[in-house]
Amino acid sequence: MAARRLKLRNLGFYTISSAGHEQNACLGALLRVDDPCFLHYRAGALMMARARQLPGSTPLFDTLLSICASKEDPIAEGRHKVWGSRALFVPPQTSTIASHLPKATGMAFALARARRLGVDPGVAADAIVCCTFGDASANHATALSGIHAARYAHRRGNPVPILFVCEDNGIGISVDTPRRWIRGSFDTLPHLQYMEAEGTIDEIHDATAAAIDACRESRAPVFLRLACVRLWGHAGTDIETAYRTQSDIEATEALDPLLANARRLVETGAATPEELRAILQDTRARVAAAAEEAPRRPHLSTREEVMRPLAPYDEARCRASAEGAPSAGERKAVWGDDLPERARNPMKRTLASHVNAALADEMARRREMLVFGEDVGKKGGVYYVTAGLQKRFGVARCFDTQIDETSILGVAQGLAHAGMLPVPEIQYLAYLHNAVDQIRGEACSLSFFSSGQFTNPMVVRLAGLAYQKGFGGHFHNDNSIGGIRDIPGLLIAVPSRGDDAARMLRGCLAIARECGRVVVFLEPIALYHEKDLYEDGDGLWLTDYPAPGTALLPGEVGASGEGNHLIVSYANGYRLSLRAARVLEREHGVRCRVLDVRWLNPLPFDRIREEAARAETVTVVDECRTTGGGIAEAVLAHLAETGCRAGLRSVRAADTYVPLGPPARTVLVQEEEIVAAVLRPPAPPHLPPKEAR
Repeated sequence: MAARRLKLRNLGFYTISSAGHEQNACLGALLRVDDPCFLHYRAGALMMARARQLPGSTPLFDTLLSICASKEDPIAEGRHKVWGSRALFVPPQTSTIASHLPKATGMAFALARARRLGVDPGVAADAIVCCTFGDASANHATALSGIHAARYAHRRGNPVPILFVCEDNGIGISVDTPRRWIRGSFDTLPHLQYMEAEGTIDEIHDATAAAIDACRESRAPVFLRLACVRLWGHAGTDIETAYRTQSDIEATEALDPLLANARRLVETGAATPEELRAILQDTRARVAAAAEEAPRRPHLSTREEVMRPLAPYDEARCRASAEGAPSAGERKAVWGDDLPERARNPMKRTLASHVNAALADEMARRREMLVFGEDVGKKGGVYYVTAGLQKRFGVARCFDTQIDETSILGVAQGLAHAGMLPVPEIQYLAYLHNAVDQIRGEACSLSFFSSGQFTNPMVVRLAGLAYQKGFGGHFHNDNSIGGIRDIPGLLIAVPSRGDDAARMLRGCLAIARECGRVVVFLEPIALYHEKDLYEDGDGLWLTDYPAPGTALLPGEVGASGEGNHLIVSYANGYRLSLRAARVLEREHGVRCRVLDVRWLNPLPFDRIREEAARAETVTVVDECRTTGGGIAEAVLAHLAETGCRAGLRSVRAADTYVPLGPPARTVLVQEEEIVAAVLRPPAPPHLPPKEAR
């Protein structure tokens, strides 16, 4: 009620109410503070009851600070209204339209695994995870993904102590949930114990306690349907009379759980009406006082303040971590006497082999590091990049998952919450799109909306980009990274050469570990097993393995050649540009310097600008789609806006899906296009119309 009054005065900015869901206070009272909770946005009573377990808590005032977007809000500092607390182990959720279920499952999956690997998850050995959501959200594909992942993991023999709580109020904004829909949808699913809590407050309390005990004792998923009602509409702007009759609204109001609880307390002799009136009057007075004070507290006022927790980066710490190395004993346990950098091994390595070796070395020294995904374990990956890791490190640290990218990324977040360093693999870039909200809406937003109090460090290995020969079509040659480049705070690394890949991977793992960052390590599939640069058999794309102790961090780019013409590219485009540069010099007498930017988010603008300052022309070779698919627009706009005097041009792929077989050549960047772009005469200076001069 205070939130809605504040909104009318333009002092509050959030009006989704917990009214009618007060029975979830039973969860707050019965769960322990070290039982991690991932909560629905109607969890107000749960949070109040949970906070009572922690002396000194001020949840009422904290909530009003959050509603008023005050920077004194102890969890989000006014960046959003969230339920969250580090002390109460409640990571904030920004929307909770089911997007939090996969990571809650991941946290439950992580608890036993962390202890098995000697990593402290920060909770007691018998802790469980609670995840609350609404009946309408239960229909969302992401909710079903999270629930299915828990059942699947339990079926595979893993402890998954998660309590799914569906707060069933029978309506989603204006759409009714059919009667008994939740029960009919979930009560017969195998590997999921279904329970219900409804009736009087003591009946709900006992049923909730039974569900918590069942989950704690069985270490298995439990689904609890908690009967609720929704009072006062979806939010303050929701006019219920537009879709509900007056009699329906009045019937719902008659089910107000506070009235029902008051009657029950009086009829059992637990309280008198006078005692309950005193509690109500005291609560109203305290809320009113807090609602007057909260709007007076300051807001975030600068861009720097708002963005502070978005992408933390401590270069010194990251470099020290990245340039660390496993001990001689740790390496011997992995490699024996055949170290990958040993000169007696005459074979230089491909990019895939370098990534494999770097993963093995990092797993040897980081016991908290796990590698997982579709086919990564027994098979060693579709392209054998993870070959041998499961044999070396066991199924606890390198394991196969179900075919569901949403749950893979959700499990990664849960593992990170439990103190581990997850390295999930998404088999192809195109397969990320149906699950990208786990990165966009969940993983990358967590530090921002918790003011850095919660993080989920991870390195997502993502095979992608185009130029595969003899295999592919769009799903295996996806050449659009626009969908991840615009995610705030996401670090994107793209190696082109094998030795760079090993060093960059070390840097990425260090940044994730030391700064709590989410990193995408985008591996160009077509270069996985490439050996040659100019001619068949020249072996110039093979490189020696850089022994542990060296690494690359953001801003450190690669460059080749000297000349007055600059070519800026990455991944496949870098290799194509080197080939084109040789043609330009040999056949046209034009010398080029080719820059491999390596880091696509954030882009290394300082180094690009420095190189462009001494060039006659700058050609950006972008293997991704022309419109928003890659980096060309950003690079060219930056150079133009910072006064670059060089002639600017670009070569980009067509705005289309990549077709199967030889026609792919017609839509992807080719060497001859790069040559033509560099040789293109400068455009004449723009002159205004004669009559305007």
